[in-house]
Amino acid sequence: MTPARAVAFRVVRRVNEQEAFADQAFHAEAGSLEPRDRAFARQLAFGTVQRRRTLDHLIGKLSERRKLDADVRAALQLGLFQLLFLEGVAEHAAVGETVELVKGSRGSGLVNAVLRRGANEGRALLDAIEDEGVRESYPHWLVELWRGAYGRKTATKLMRRLNEPAETALRANRLKTSPEALATALDGRTTGRDGVVLDRPFDAYAHPLWAEGHFMPQSLSSQAISRLVDPQPGERVLDLCAAPGGKTTHLAALMRNRGELVSVERNDDRADQLEATCERMGVTIDRVVRADAAAFEDPERFERVLADPPCSGLGTLQARPDLRWRMTPERIAGIVAEQRAILEVAARAVRPGGLLVWSTCTLNPAENEELVASLPGFELREHRILWPHETRSAGFTVSVLGSVS
Repeated sequence: MTPARAVAFRVVRRVNEQEAFADQAFHAEAGSLEPRDRAFARQLAFGTVQRRRTLDHLIGKLSERRKLDADVRAALQLGLFQLLFLEGVAEHAAVGETVELVKGSRGSGLVNAVLRRGANEGRALLDAIEDEGVRESYPHWLVELWRGAYGRKTATKLMRRLNEPAETALRANRLKTSPEALATALDGRTTGRDGVVLDRPFDAYAHPLWAEGHFMPQSLSSQAISRLVDPQPGERVLDLCAAPGGKTTHLAALMRNRGELVSVERNDDRADQLEATCERMGVTIDRVVRADAAAFEDPERFERVLADPPCSGLGTLQARPDLRWRMTPERIAGIVAEQRAILEVAARAVRPGGLLVWSTCTLNPAENEELVASLPGFELREHRILWPHETRSAGFTVSVLGSVS
């Protein structure tokens, strides 16, 4: 078996059996892989976790057994994903090397038989699925949420785009370099005002330019948020939910390292990492405050406040493949309650005539439009939904609010 398939198999099992986070499990398992194998393992593991509902449906159609051992189910998921959703993978490799993953176990014969049947019948079974949630592999509640909020056509576009691999995007740190220079150094292409996109897998944190603070891995949609805040040199700016620091360091670069930037983070370890990130990227105007964003107070107010609170993350399902199975309507209700408290703090922190930008990496009106609609003392100046199927990036919802009191 290839090392990439072995790593992907272990990641899928950890997600299935231990409810591990896919990205953390992958980081723990893939450390020794070469870059090409690492990219393939990530594609296999993340894609299999994303497509779990579809794959389990097909396993039920292809196998007469209703109870499967955990290793057998993971192997079948991984093999069927390769057969039905990955281009350029030879059928004999998808079947043979997946069987090797469970060689010696009592389930190896079953895996071999089901995958061979899947190679012949799987495509027709996939095409015959009528339930869009099953076919695109999303929980029923999320399909209904998006259809109700945005209409059936947009919901379908969202689901299909968020099943595709995430972009490889970086933000050039203009305090140390330019997008053009970074693109040349990394053989990428510039896009937007600060972005560089690479058309290949890239281990950002192992590159020397990362250590030198020349870039931040950051989706193009995320990069757009700080531009909407539009901080000016010399202003006093608040980043209320700051870690890990992508937007904080972008705000500082837009301010040309002049003025005062306050960033809030309640977790000590994340606050330490935020300070280290600012130092690495040459940011000198930031002051990290260890505090709960829902209880933050400052005697002086700010010209501009960015509130990018914890959210359901439904716009990031490309990069976080297990999130669709973790998130629930009940969890979202708790998140909205926390967001409401943060929004109230953010509003109090804005100076008269100042600007408040409410941004989430989700696509859900309850966490965005409905939340800010009743905010007293502010008028809505701009509202944007950054659609993944249009931007080819993560999904964000942004409201720009001006203080009128």
